[in-house]
Amino acid sequence: MNKPVDFGAIKGDCVPYQKPQPWGMTPDMIQYDLIDGDERLWAPISEGIWSRPIHLNVTGGFYVHLLRVRRSGLLQRHRHSGQVHAYVIRGKWLYLEHDWVARAGCYVFEPPGETHTLVVPDDCTDMVTLFTVHGALMYVDPQGNSTGYDDVFTRIEKYRAHFEAVGLGADYVREFMR
Repeated sequence: MNKPVDFGAIKGDCVPYQKPQPWGMTPDMIQYDLIDGDERLWAPISEGIWSRPIHLNVTGGFYVHLLRVRRSGLLQRHRHSGQVHAYVIRGKWLYLEHDWVARAGCYVFEPPGETHTLVVPDDCTDMVTLFTVHGALMYVDPQGNSTGYDDVFTRIEKYRAHFEAVGLGADYVREFMR
């Protein structure tokens, strides 16, 4: 949890900013224990797949979440309307359309417009990746026909329903919104 800073241990010219922050600025957001914290924050997506919200930005149209997968195989096929950034924390995954494998410690940039098929290989039973998704993920079949979509607003509704179901209350989602 949050520990108070011992300002007595800070020496020299370390002086905090002396003026007020800009009027109307949204407050900072800091979250602890993202991976090993409260299990109720992990919303199920499908069998063996969960999403844990970190930042749901309704004015910027993006969301940041942890994707946790405890099974191998096809997860989803999707197209991006905006850029996506990914950092693999644990395990590995790949896109059938590329010749690389994203492993723990890898950063991946995915450009807007790309369509790919997300797979966790058979030798991986525990994957966690931090994703920042701008815009929408449009789910498609192998021929590119639409099967659904997700964006920050659909994610908020899914998290609201999950938080209500696990006893946190639907409005708990506001903890992640800016």
